[in-house]
Amino acid sequence: MDKLSISQDVAGCLQPGGLSQDDLAPLLRQCEAMRQRLRDDLAAGPGPLAPIAIARQRDDLAELRQVAQDWRKRFRRVVLFGVGGSSLGARTLAALATGDGPELCVPDNLDPDQMTAVLAPGELADTGFLVVSKSGATGETMAQALTAVSAVRRHLGTDATARHFLAISEPGGGALRRLAGDIGAPVLDHDPNIDGRFSVLSLVGLLPAMIVGLDGAAVRDGASEVLELALNTTDSPPAMGAALQVGLQRKGLGQSVLLAYGERFKPFVKWYRQLWAESLGKQGQGTTPIDALGPVDQHSQLQLYLDGPRDKQFTILTLKRDGRGPVVDAALAIGLGQDYLAGRSIGDLVGAMQSATVDTLVGNGLPVRRLMAEQLDERTLGALLMHLMLETLFAADLMGVNPFGQPAVEEGKVLARQYLADSAT
Repeated sequence: MDKLSISQDVAGCLQPGGLSQDDLAPLLRQCEAMRQRLRDDLAAGPGPLAPIAIARQRDDLAELRQVAQDWRKRFRRVVLFGVGGSSLGARTLAALATGDGPELCVPDNLDPDQMTAVLAPGELADTGFLVVSKSGATGETMAQALTAVSAVRRHLGTDATARHFLAISEPGGGALRRLAGDIGAPVLDHDPNIDGRFSVLSLVGLLPAMIVGLDGAAVRDGASEVLELALNTTDSPPAMGAALQVGLQRKGLGQSVLLAYGERFKPFVKWYRQLWAESLGKQGQGTTPIDALGPVDQHSQLQLYLDGPRDKQFTILTLKRDGRGPVVDAALAIGLGQDYLAGRSIGDLVGAMQSATVDTLVGNGLPVRRLMAEQLDERTLGALLMHLMLETLFAADLMGVNPFGQPAVEEGKVLARQYLADSAT
């Protein structure tokens, strides 16, 4: 990971009140056995490990580039219909966009007023709809797609509908594929072995990112470097991170805070929250992930972290900020008695806050791990995504749960459909 200027400092987890080397050693031994199984299983073929194996793949990118270039030419706005993992990965990557491509609109929290605005007639001619559902039957996504098809037909005409839609769904006879067939829209295959929350490195995450102008190959380059290091290194950063989190959980610290510094990390911490919660929250296992964004959540959360229940463990994700952004006018600052700001950039202030938060948490005896990146670009973000996916797999093995699937979620989906069916009779 040093090629990408990303490092992990775990000293704050090994202080008194955290973990001892005796606590950590058996967990790392189990992670080492898991590492060897991962390496052997990947050598045998991707199978269930397709979400991480895809980091090595490049032969699919030419087709994605062609689709992305076409959509960049044709549309001013791209609406992504997808829920959870079908949208969070794309949003995480698209946060790096510089604004020289189409606007990406992601109404992933189903809301009637928001959908009315998304389907405003004046926007439709310049809008492409990318519909993502692995099963092809996700209720929220299908409701959005069906209303969008009706809106386009009504305002642009039936003949224009096909060119405004593209579906991503697994092979088979799912409803989304049937809808695409009905309107003549193309469909791209969603790998059945890749769950939504693990799909960020597949076309589900990369195609929207490439449409807004990002380099999909660079994302996978960063991810693959982390993968190869983890497969070939004892006590790699992802294995160490998993061992620390599970060890601290066993000491009663059942809430896991990821505090990332920088506005572009806002969707990233949401992506992590789903990945960790839905993969590990099974059979009484798991820790509760808490997403936070700095510096703003220093004001909304830090009081609780420092002076509330001691049931939390912390990962602080920081970027090198020194000298970045606008500079405070020295004379104005001094005249107002704010000498500490004189001549400082906004990046200088954020950098100081990052370090101060880490030092304050450690100084109060709280377990803190720090992930540090020199800069945030496609390669670095790909590396961070792979790090956390691998960490999740290692943690699942330590907890004795299957990280894939989400059986408990299905009950709510079934009931929602039943309620709608009952209300129609």
